Amino acid sequence: MKIDNRQQMLAFFAIGAIAVFAADRLVISPLTASWKKRGDSITELRKQVNDGRSLIDREAGYRARWAQMQTNTLSRSEPQAEEQVLKAFDRWSSESRVSILSINPLWRRESEDHATLECRVDASGGLPAITRFLYELERDSLAVKIQALEISSKDNDGQQLSLGLQVSGLSLTPPEKRR
Repeated sequence: MKIDNRQQMLAFFAIGAIAVFAADRLVISPLTASWKKRGDSITELRKQVNDGRSLIDREAGYRARWAQMQTNTLSRSEPQAEEQVLKAFDRWSSESRVSILSINPLWRRESEDHATLECRVDASGGLPAITRFLYELERDSLAVKIQALEISSKDNDGQQLSLGLQVSGLSLTPPEKRR
């Protein structure tokens, strides 16, 4: 083979190698990355669509549960809500035989769509009575929850216990009242 032919052939292969390398860097790699990114995006969108369909399928159950929760909230009227909570504490204490020493209610409005009634409760009784009181409070359908709890002994034997309780109740404002 002649030197000119050999140089032309080497130049042709060198240009071909550079062209393949450039095609890989400029065309093939970006297209592959783009396809992978699109595939991931399609997978994520399909997951979101399936989650949305699942949510739509369970809508009736969620709405029924929300309606039930709304019926268990405290009254929108502050005096009625306080009365509900006081009656509930009376009911829970009579069922558990705990002596309620004091109840200090305080209203908090942090947004226009709800308010909370926070009550500091001091009570006393034996361990079985206090555990029954806490059970009755948690079991009740009224929208209250225990925020803080303190139990201390009033005697050396631990037979008489003192209960300090921070409870909050929820009062919702319906959407038509917020405007």
